[in-house]
Amino acid sequence: MDKHASGPRHDSAHKHVTGEAIYIDDMPLLPGLLHLQPGLSTRAHARIISLDLEAVRAAPGVVCVLTHNDIPAVNDVSPTGSGDDPVFAQGTVVYAGQAIFVVAATNLAAARHAAALARVEYEDLPAILTIADAREAKSNLEDAQVMGNGDAKAAINTAPHQLSGHLRVGGQDHFYLETQAAQCVPGEDNDLTLYSSTQHPSEVQHLIAHILGRSSHDITVQVRRMGGAFGGKETQAALIAAMTALVSHKTGHPARLVLDRDDDMVLTGKRHDFEIDYKCGFDDAGRLAGIAFDMASRCGCSMDLSAAINDRAMFHMDNTYYLNTAQILSHRFQTNTVSNTAFRGFGGPQGMIAIERVMDDIALYLGKDPLEIRTTNLYGGEGRDFTPYGQRVTDNVAPELMNELAQNANYEKRRSEVRTFNANNQYIRRGIALTPVKFGISFTTTFLNQAGALVHVYTDGSVHLNHGGTEMGQGLNTKIAQIVAEEFQIDHTCVKITATDTDKVPNTSATAASSGTDLNGMAAQRAAQTIKSRLAAFAAGKAGCAIEDVIFAGGRVIADDKDWSFPALVKEAYLARISLSSTGFYKTPDINYKRKTHSGRPFYYYAYGAAISEVEIDTLTGESRILRVDILHDVGKSLNPALDIGQIEGGFVQGAGWLTSEELVFDKAGILQTHAPSTYKIPAYSDRPPVFNVALYGRGENTEDTIHRSKAVGEPPFMLAISVFSALTDAVASVGDYKTLPDLHAPATPEHILHAIHSLEAGEK
Repeated sequence: MDKHASGPRHDSAHKHVTGEAIYIDDMPLLPGLLHLQPGLSTRAHARIISLDLEAVRAAPGVVCVLTHNDIPAVNDVSPTGSGDDPVFAQGTVVYAGQAIFVVAATNLAAARHAAALARVEYEDLPAILTIADAREAKSNLEDAQVMGNGDAKAAINTAPHQLSGHLRVGGQDHFYLETQAAQCVPGEDNDLTLYSSTQHPSEVQHLIAHILGRSSHDITVQVRRMGGAFGGKETQAALIAAMTALVSHKTGHPARLVLDRDDDMVLTGKRHDFEIDYKCGFDDAGRLAGIAFDMASRCGCSMDLSAAINDRAMFHMDNTYYLNTAQILSHRFQTNTVSNTAFRGFGGPQGMIAIERVMDDIALYLGKDPLEIRTTNLYGGEGRDFTPYGQRVTDNVAPELMNELAQNANYEKRRSEVRTFNANNQYIRRGIALTPVKFGISFTTTFLNQAGALVHVYTDGSVHLNHGGTEMGQGLNTKIAQIVAEEFQIDHTCVKITATDTDKVPNTSATAASSGTDLNGMAAQRAAQTIKSRLAAFAAGKAGCAIEDVIFAGGRVIADDKDWSFPALVKEAYLARISLSSTGFYKTPDINYKRKTHSGRPFYYYAYGAAISEVEIDTLTGESRILRVDILHDVGKSLNPALDIGQIEGGFVQGAGWLTSEELVFDKAGILQTHAPSTYKIPAYSDRPPVFNVALYGRGENTEDTIHRSKAVGEPPFMLAISVFSALTDAVASVGDYKTLPDLHAPATPEHILHAIHSLEAGEK
């Protein structure tokens, strides 16, 4: 950790370590609580000929078994109203692992035992499982989308040099520590209270009202914390919550569903896997004249958030580079696999890795340092500052940030040392790469860029804070408590944040798009400012001075010759009948986006970063390891450096897992084979680079009016790990004497590294 890292600790850090933090599965067992187990399809695409649940219903401990026939209103929890995400399969199953029914029993063992007794007769239907299958069948979720500027084909063909290539990028399971979980408690007047491990409480509230035919005011959703989410609990949590709500609605009993790890991995969506083709034209210096991307993603069986995710992949095909003339074509394919969904970066990583592959390809072709090619193509200067979607890049710090990192981490010297090492070692090879990140901050669906908060000040000066964001381990609550404490000039320990609750702050957006602090922090600040202005006016009246002369500092309020402690002034204000409660609201300004033309200003600002990764491979086994990582990341004026550095470290390691070891494998029947820690390898502690230097960009300051001029930090660091993939490409390229781009795809597992090595040795590209 950077020696300058500081700030209040995460509000639940000590509870995480001691096990005191309460998650849904830790909640006390209520009287009459029913435990749930869904029954899942074993076919990727099939018609349900018969469904015999008699043995399930007759099993010991079973209270009820529910199917689509038991849903009072609409059998759908699709987040965008597309109508293609049923709670339970109805007539046809469209992926292996789809829920067909749910068992409610007096204990979990009984529910699981009973679910296994179901007898389902299927008539198999043709299954589309891969991008290739979908392309051949023309199985599109929506029409192909095009973004770009100028005549890319002409620019490529008239450039001095041309290259083309293909890259496959695998999916990724979220592998949050807490699996999908929900508990529903029925109340009076048909009210239902749900405790849901969700990033989007309001969406869960509205969708449950939708399936039950109830009003939203009948449903309350509460979230104290999640044990990780990474986008996997933005839309997918609604299905789990819906099952518990349905059981409570039918039985009048509280109901809990906490998925088993295997069921969670089979039932829930992943990061989209992509296949990307590119053609580019460039000059002798490696500067791009034109580029064309053709990318295709496997979206799965339903729309979910695939439209927006693929849009964001298009937005980030440029990364930090000026694409003078570009055409970006995006295919969104529907398959009989689980519906892929939001994942940290939301399509941005898949777009960004493609342009970084192009930079590596050009460098090898010209025999130049890839960093030189990257620097040559950076945004910069008038005429080279517009993105392919028409947004002007006005806050670009990538050039100086990359240069500072290269200097501080001795990139040039280390690259020379890597070349020397490879020349002297036959079987062990090393690689090094510096790659940048430019990531747009805002929901690209404009109306989602809003947030609310509620602040109460009690008569003893303590503060109660509630906001629409959700805490999933990232430290959001700590940061927002700091913001409110700063406004009142009191210690942050005087501010208590309670569980996110739809009956306190309504109609919230998901905690996603890295916007949790930006949106909710501003809303909380505005609520606090309203109360502060009332207190200032009261103090000014008591002191006979102007409001602007009232000073809040160090836990005290000073007005002319009067001096109160914050609690003392609050108590006097209460006795004078001054309101000590306020809501706050914020909407992101100056953003607009026309999806029909894929143009506008979808992002309020950009977050930047850069990373140098040094790796080592064994050419006999294909095994790899990360030797050293140096990161310099721009978080603007950091609200809490300790939390920000933690996010950077965690994001990087998760990104490295996506690109090296986390491989999703579906068999020919569409059954996920990597559905447990035994078959799906996330990074372990031993995979952390032994030298891991992380620093915050010292001159960082948001040029836009964000909360205290800070920048988002949740997603951008994930893409710093692309430096690992580029470094592995560099290491494998050494086998071919750096003459040819290796046929290396992500994740760069030992098998894929060996394939790339053998292809080079055989003289193949």
